[in-house]
Amino acid sequence: MAGFLDNVQWPVCFDLGEKRNTVASVAAGVSFFSGWWVVIDAAVMYPSQDQLNHAFHTCGVFSTIAFFMVNAVSNGQVRGDVYGDGCLGRTGARLWLFLGLMLMFASLIAATWILFGAFVVVPSKVVYPGLSIFFQNLLIFFSTLIYKFGRTEDLWG
Repeated sequence: MAGFLDNVQWPVCFDLGEKRNTVASVAAGVSFFSGWWVVIDAAVMYPSQDQLNHAFHTCGVFSTIAFFMVNAVSNGQVRGDVYGDGCLGRTGARLWLFLGLMLMFASLIAATWILFGAFVVVPSKVVYPGLSIFFQNLLIFFSTLIYKFGRTEDLWG
């Protein structure tokens, strides 16, 4: 069962080559922008505190901070392939990446909790503000993963 796809011919028309970094960066940027666009739209459509609690925006802020934390560390630093050790070396880079990913997952879980706790379980007339908070964090989460793991450092020289 392990090799049942070995004989399947996959099309090779999706070879990005040297444009991989560009495509990954643009896809991550569009995803990040779309996440903030959705939540800004909800904040404009539902400006009162009763419809959209302004404290719910903190999930998106922490997701954005986690985006920068995760992408501040290169893959070479995590593997230990760099020449300089830096402040804490490979262990510090791995710890920083772990804390960034943990903050990202915590923001996504908190956005899910906000969606269900404040807009689905409680009878509310509108659910869109909760969906916007959730999709903001989901799109920032996807943009973080695309920007971190979709690019390659081999093209940097």
